[in-house]
Amino acid sequence: MRYPQRTGRLSFPGRKAQLAAAALLLATTITACGGDDGDGAKSGAPKAPASIPALTQDPLTLSFIWFEWPPAHALEEFANAEYKKERPNVTIKVNTVPNANWHDAMFTQFAARKTDFDIAILDSQHIGEAVTNGNILDITDFVKKNIDVTAYNPYLLAAYGQFPQAETGKRDENASLYGLPLLGDTWTMIYRKDLIGEKPPQTWDEMISVAQKCQTDNPGVSGLAFHQANGSDAAAVTYNTVNGVYGGNLWNAKDRKIDGVLNDQAGQEAMDVLVNKMKPLTAKGSGNWFIDEVNASVAQGKACIAFQWIAASGGLLDPKQSTLGTTREQILTKLGFATLPTQKTNLVPLGGMGMHISAYSAKQNQAEALNFMKWFEQADIQKKWAAAGGVPARTDALQSPEFLNASPFNQVYADSVPRMRDMWNVPEYARLVDIENTNVNAALNGAKQPKDALNDIAKEQQKVLDSSNRKGGGGL
Repeated sequence: MRYPQRTGRLSFPGRKAQLAAAALLLATTITACGGDDGDGAKSGAPKAPASIPALTQDPLTLSFIWFEWPPAHALEEFANAEYKKERPNVTIKVNTVPNANWHDAMFTQFAARKTDFDIAILDSQHIGEAVTNGNILDITDFVKKNIDVTAYNPYLLAAYGQFPQAETGKRDENASLYGLPLLGDTWTMIYRKDLIGEKPPQTWDEMISVAQKCQTDNPGVSGLAFHQANGSDAAAVTYNTVNGVYGGNLWNAKDRKIDGVLNDQAGQEAMDVLVNKMKPLTAKGSGNWFIDEVNASVAQGKACIAFQWIAASGGLLDPKQSTLGTTREQILTKLGFATLPTQKTNLVPLGGMGMHISAYSAKQNQAEALNFMKWFEQADIQKKWAAAGGVPARTDALQSPEFLNASPFNQVYADSVPRMRDMWNVPEYARLVDIENTNVNAALNGAKQPKDALNDIAKEQQKVLDSSNRKGGGGL
């Protein structure tokens, strides 16, 4: 999943540039050459024990790596308050990096076969790269013995831990698991109830029409605000969402076919809608907006309708960050949160991520990580996590009053779970998403014609898949 990043590419000065480039080259080499037997199923991932080994009673710090955003701080605070009740000798540390550095911060260490973290919080699409290179533990046997898998929507359990991935909405019971859910997420539509009315638009076409009227009727307020940046997966998720609701597909996973699928008639219609109908309703200079900028636009009363990740929306209700009211209640008289409109389909993007244990962590830390994961996935702990601001994956926690009453957009997430669609969950993900981000951003900013941009994405992504000599795929 896909979160806040400043626009532009990561750059390192001087010696740091040389070290980073060398590490990335090593990571790329290992990805190309290691672990996989050609069908994407085999890996060098070491197996975790089915039973949790004896835990140390000495002081121990269990370290996570994530990116810098509010849920990371919420996790550290929550775990140190609650997990210490069971393990008072353990301190939880969630180390954060800018989102632009997130993938590289993990995988450069993985490539060096030495990590300063015990638990990597991976995007769903990162799993294949980590598994095929043997970077994370295979926890299949541990899960069978310690986790009630029936307590989860099968797709969520698969999305945040399974490789190879099954078709969206399904879980392959025979596939291995390499992680467990930490945070679920999807997009919510945020709308100004005081400007467009209490009832949100029900179709994408209606949404565009309503946004156009709102923009015309309210000078200085843009009709839409959404992610457009060429970084992380900002622009790519936006296009993929529109692609989905207009009936498009990102690829044929079985045949690993992108060219001719992504850029078919439905895909071209989606790109036309995004660039020629939605983009004109956004604020001037918004061509590199991501989460922070969309939130600022909403909080300042400058957008009629916006799209945002649910887990990044909490600050919108903070009067200290908003001009829409001096209290949470006042803000909620103006802001509404709804599931995404439908069109030809009802698909929404899958967000969120899972916990994965570093294969290079010390044995006593790996044992503690297993114990933490077992503790975290309990029903009562998941409900407490929900009340603390987390987005749980267990069905009972998702349906609990602790979650549904915690924030006005939590019901949106619960209602959206059956509609989710993810990207390509393959080891080549990082290269695929970079191609898509660059070209969608170019189309949104007028540097490429929409049709040319989509055809370029399809052709370049196809070359990446064809050059990898793998078979099959997953995630869609």
